Amino acid sequence: MANHKSSKKRILVTARKNTVNTARRSAVKTENKKAIKAIASGDKAAAVAAVRNAESKMMKAAGKVMPKKRASRKVSRLTKAAAKLA
Repeated sequence: MANHKSSKKRILVTARKNTVNTARRSAVKTENKKAIKAIASGDKAAAVAAVRNAESKMMKAAGKVMPKKRASRKVSRLTKAAAKLA
């Protein structure tokens, strides 16, 4: 157990950040799944809207809970798949 005031504070801050990061990571995964499902359904309007939401969540999470290049790659793949819909 921590004895110093700064150590106790770091424990609290780490716990708070962990909670926020877990929620953010979960939200990204949820939006990604929604976008994939919308693309699979074949409805272009719904797919474009879902991809836009997923892109927003991923880019906000980029550099925080996931690497920037991974976020960029996933957004690119979703956008490309949505563009293929007729």
